[in-house]
Amino acid sequence: MKNNGVVTVTLNPALDMTGSMGTLKAGFVNLINSSNLNPGGKGVNVAKVLAELGAKVTVTGFLGDDNQDPFAHLFEQLGIEDRFIRVSGASRINVKLVEDTGRVTDLNFPGVTVDLASLQAFENTLFELAKTNDLFVIAGSLPVGVTPAHLHGWIAALREKGKKVFFDSSNAALVEGLKASPWLVKPNDEELSQWAGRELNDYQSLLDAGSALAATGIQNVVISRGADGVLWCSEGEWFASQPPRMEVVSTVGAGDTLVAGLCWAELNQWEKEQSLSFATALSALAVTQINVGVSDIYQVEALQNEISVKQLQANHETGVER
Repeated sequence: MKNNGVVTVTLNPALDMTGSMGTLKAGFVNLINSSNLNPGGKGVNVAKVLAELGAKVTVTGFLGDDNQDPFAHLFEQLGIEDRFIRVSGASRINVKLVEDTGRVTDLNFPGVTVDLASLQAFENTLFELAKTNDLFVIAGSLPVGVTPAHLHGWIAALREKGKKVFFDSSNAALVEGLKASPWLVKPNDEELSQWAGRELNDYQSLLDAGSALAATGIQNVVISRGADGVLWCSEGEWFASQPPRMEVVSTVGAGDTLVAGLCWAELNQWEKEQSLSFATALSALAVTQINVGVSDIYQVEALQNEISVKQLQANHETGVER
């Protein structure tokens, strides 16, 4: 590794307005008990967690001129290097309604439109950063003006330069990005079902689809399953983790926190079992809070001791405690 740095790419960041409430009643006036507004987007969330863990983090992507101040303040506060390309307009606002049950309803508004000059500026920045960084996290959706083909090209180019790309997206962006064989991908069971073209509604079907995805040339396939834990296929070996039951406050950002944990583990060159138990603990604690971030690393380490990690046998049917 050239340095201890990570670059996170958020092509379509958002200001996340999160409101806590009792039960959402569609078509009626709903009262919000508490709310907050935070800079977000999957790559921004990953950057925040990594910075709080102690990583050297650089962020890039496209940021709207009109409402960039909360992002700039966050990056300055956490010592994150800001290499976002500013574009005209406002970054989107996402409204997340968190019910007492933990159910989350997302209202995602449209964001900025990226022109050709901004696309070229971003590409120049990305490949300049590739000269001094080896880990890249590309996460989230695409704004207008950025196509899945652009995304595929950037992942493929970074891979050709020997970079490790952690990739987490959905829909057409996910499908096209997977074709570029990033180093690590993190679909949830629903996203993996979309890729496989069939519903994956049991453990074995998830393992089979994950193995098929890995066979396309992806070294690490991580399947996030919420309270059911994490499945990880790494270079042909399957590992499974199971967190204890947590009191769920909000699941917002839990997947991003998992990616950050795996990235931190790679930076530290941990063994697979340690990497998975740490990332699972970090993600499990994320659901007990509203905001994305690491409030207490000692809590993470304590919970890590309660995480069950198994290496699965070749037939996937039984596990051996490690």
